[in-house]
Amino acid sequence: MSNNAGNTLLAVLSGAVIGAGIGILFAPDKGTRTREKIKDSFDDAKNDFKHKFENVSDELKHKFSIAKNDLEETFEDIVSNMSNKTEDIITLLEAKLADLKLQNAKLQKETSSTSKQNS
Repeated sequence: MSNNAGNTLLAVLSGAVIGAGIGILFAPDKGTRTREKIKDSFDDAKNDFKHKFENVSDELKHKFSIAKNDLEETFEDIVSNMSNKTEDIITLLEAKLADLKLQNAKLQKETSSTSKQNS
């Protein structure tokens, strides 16, 4: 939930509590009954706020869980991709090594032939 939505929720909740309190204070009723109504209104507002807070908390936990799973999948994809690239590089290096060994063998034969001819 964004900060704006949180501020709006708090403002609406505060307005409801203040409005209920003013309404009860100006209603023609006994003091004990008025205090009971104020207490009930406060308890209702508190419970409403608690439920909304729990809903927001659950929603944030869910969003963080999704983000965590997405991050884990992205990490696994990167590791898999790097593993494939590593295999490609190893294959390329092995081919280059085989080519260098072949060139070295040819060079040794030529050197060996040239030495025998000069002897």
